[in-house]
Amino acid sequence: MFDADTVRSLREDLALALRAAAHHGLAEGVCNHFSIELPDRSGRFLLNPRGLLWSEVGGDDIVMVDGDGRVLAGRHAVEPTAMFIHAAIHRRCGKACVLHTHMPYATALTLTADRCLDTTLSQNAMRFHGRVAVDARYNGLALDAAEGERIAAAMGSADVGFLGNHGTIVCCERMAWAYDDLYYLERACMAQVLAQSTGRPLLPVDAEIAERVRDQTLGDRAQSELFFEALRRTLDAGGRAA
Repeated sequence: MFDADTVRSLREDLALALRAAAHHGLAEGVCNHFSIELPDRSGRFLLNPRGLLWSEVGGDDIVMVDGDGRVLAGRHAVEPTAMFIHAAIHRRCGKACVLHTHMPYATALTLTADRCLDTTLSQNAMRFHGRVAVDARYNGLALDAAEGERIAAAMGSADVGFLGNHGTIVCCERMAWAYDDLYYLERACMAQVLAQSTGRPLLPVDAEIAERVRDQTLGDRAQSELFFEALRRTLDAGGRAA
């Protein structure tokens, strides 16, 4: 199964997303994790390994695990918090792709009283209107199943989770779509942080406009696929511009 063409393709996509995230400055040390569930919905999923920089991850480094954290295939170990967070979200929320980062601008907003992005500000933010959940209660490292379940419950059916004092989670059905959302989420958060830093009043749009922009953006997911393929062409196996 691990070497089947469909799974190998998913492994390559997962590794590409990790390298792209490193290229775009969304990685943090050897921490954080991306995962994608196998198409058979068996509860098994692919996960980046423990101890590797995202910039160095290739398809052969990806690990396959089950919902109980057992490594089924791959030559690396997995990080405990990855298992507890991702297993719970895959199982409880039914999300195929789960991307967890501490990317700087989005994480900065989790430290504020609002805890998250204002989805009525920038055009990039509007694509997330009505798609965001907030877990306002930081509860320490996710080192047990209970904490993973708590985070998954806070996520619910949302595509994006802002974890208070922690970071973010982005979910989607396809890796290209998930990475596109992750990238533009950080861009939207960056624009908000920069705008707030001016000290000038912010001018949001009406919710109806934000909803329309969201529907327009999500109605053309070909743009997400094109972005991901552009990253595939321009990033080598080390995640550097070719």
